[in-house]
Amino acid sequence: MKGEARQKVEARHLKRNAYLYVRQSTLRQVMENSESTKRQYDLRQRAIALGWPMGRIVVIDSDLGQSGASAADREGFQRLVAEVGMGHAGIVMGLEVSRLARNSTDWHRLLEICALSDTLILDEDGIYDPAHFNDRLLLGLQGTMSEAELHVLRARLRGGILNKARRAELACPLPIGFVYDERDRVVLDPDKQVQQALRVLFRTFKRTGSATATVKAFREQSLEFPRRHREGGGGSQIIWGPLGHSRALWILHNPRYAGAYFFGRTRQRRAADGVPTNRFAKLPRDEWVALVPGAHVGYITWDEFEENQRRLRENSAVLGAERRAGPAREGPALLQGLVVCGVCGDRMTVRYHLVKGESRPDYICQRRGIEEARPSCQRIPGGGIDRAVGELLIEAVTPVALDVVLSVQQELQSRVVEADALRAQQVERTRYEAELARRRFMRVDPENRLVADALEAEWNEKLRALTEAQEERDRRKQCDAATLTEEQRARVLALATDLPKLWRDPSTPGRERKRVVRLLLEDVTLKRGDAIEAHVRFKGGATKSLSLPLPLSAWQMRKTSPEVVAEIDRLLDQHTDAEIAALLNERGLRSGEGRVAHRLIVRRIRLAYGLKSRYDRLRAAGKLTLEEMMKKLKVSKATVNAWRRCGLLQAHRHDDKGGHLYDPPGRDAPKKQQGRPRLALRAVTAAVESGAV
Repeated sequence: MKGEARQKVEARHLKRNAYLYVRQSTLRQVMENSESTKRQYDLRQRAIALGWPMGRIVVIDSDLGQSGASAADREGFQRLVAEVGMGHAGIVMGLEVSRLARNSTDWHRLLEICALSDTLILDEDGIYDPAHFNDRLLLGLQGTMSEAELHVLRARLRGGILNKARRAELACPLPIGFVYDERDRVVLDPDKQVQQALRVLFRTFKRTGSATATVKAFREQSLEFPRRHREGGGGSQIIWGPLGHSRALWILHNPRYAGAYFFGRTRQRRAADGVPTNRFAKLPRDEWVALVPGAHVGYITWDEFEENQRRLRENSAVLGAERRAGPAREGPALLQGLVVCGVCGDRMTVRYHLVKGESRPDYICQRRGIEEARPSCQRIPGGGIDRAVGELLIEAVTPVALDVVLSVQQELQSRVVEADALRAQQVERTRYEAELARRRFMRVDPENRLVADALEAEWNEKLRALTEAQEERDRRKQCDAATLTEEQRARVLALATDLPKLWRDPSTPGRERKRVVRLLLEDVTLKRGDAIEAHVRFKGGATKSLSLPLPLSAWQMRKTSPEVVAEIDRLLDQHTDAEIAALLNERGLRSGEGRVAHRLIVRRIRLAYGLKSRYDRLRAAGKLTLEEMMKKLKVSKATVNAWRRCGLLQAHRHDDKGGHLYDPPGRDAPKKQQGRPRLALRAVTAAVESGAV
């Protein structure tokens, strides 16, 4: 060994331990590149030659099979740095800089700690003292070259991968439903049940337009969906279970099912220290490394895939204000998700309020109002708009009602056939598993009861599964047949003969009406002025404008109709308030609030609309009050009332408390007899009763 190298090793270094760091990048290198590992262990002899006893040499080899790109997952390197920092190390040995670190940050951190703790560094070429400028400069250059070497290696490997991916020749793990054949070509999974399950998923999504509705349809039909469980040895097996929402979305977003090869759809994120994490960011399609439509067979066409992506974007609530239209949901609002504000152009949302226990929609433009703390742009009651648009759609759909009926009937039949075929494949699979379990049991030695009992139990379990699958298929088949023959076929025929009646039927679900609207309409623009202007835009570009009257306010809706007010005004000429209320009830007339009429309601309406009371009408006609009649006839109050009851005076009731007004007395009016008024009154009464008067 050169004398200069020996001069760097002093007594203070020999008093501390010598640390040998051994690392290989991968487990494959550990198994195949054993010579490199042996060379690293041989550095112990260099330490002994420099004066360290064998017992003071510490070998750290816990990082075998770990990459040197980062120190995050290398426990051995972290231990080495800790020992150096605590001053326990006199020298650190490594075959070369790349064995210690491939990252400049980790390498320079180690150099800084070694310089502070007076620790030497040894590699195959010599000994270095990080506290000396020249040695530190040389070590820094070696670290930079080591990192650059790693970059070059990665670039070469990555370049080959990307070049092969751009030609759609890079083999990648395939999603469920695809396998590689003997020539490494992508083909459909030979398992017919797997193929049928995927086809049912895509058809169900095309029918419902929602991933959630697709999952719900699978659950209601008790249909299972496959997934591939990858095993440690590189193999995989198919596991059947319920379809989940995330699984359905993953399949619908995967271009592989449209026969397209893609690569580089996501980018792995890195932490603050540069270590790759398990988080992946999705990239826009124009940033993918490769996208090759038509690279292999698929379950849907590329146009169908693009249409699915469009519908998923519309359904996504993540897009917020940019969301054009959502799927048909619960609630009576017919145009939910389709209404555009005619003032600012934003999408209008739906709010509901209760009126006499009935939920009624309002279309409100409030996004900018919420963001800028301002009043809402527009708020328009939606009941009248929904009715007008519904009538417009009935007129547009009626000419093609027969075509709609035929397509609906065909769709219902195909849905039943698909579901039954999938259940039949499930029964066939369980029958095969039961037969396989039977053959295993028959091949076992009957004397070996430990094995025979286990195989017999497995056989019984498979037989029970077969029975349950067969019973479930039969039950569903009967239900589907009954539904088609009784309920659905009757509704299909009714749709063919009377589509408007079916649309107005209260038992028709609002969700189905919304689906029809979304098939025909692109959007509806509303603007409120002197009237509500609704501009309806159909699929394909056709437009239709509607002008609707402004909805009545609360007080206007409770306002008594002009017909009732006019009738009360006419009846006041001959009747009192109570009599008018009875006549209104007989004719079925109600107040503005829909209440049954009574005396106080008639009085309130009379006062509210300024109608002249019956008293004022009689007075205007020249009728006299009781006091005036007393003065005219010069009789008492009792005499006037008695003559009125006897019919000697013509009187008219003006209220419901017994008040009367009298016709002015003529020449034949009765007169008071002098002397004996009571006898005269009795005589008049007797004459009236006998008919003489």
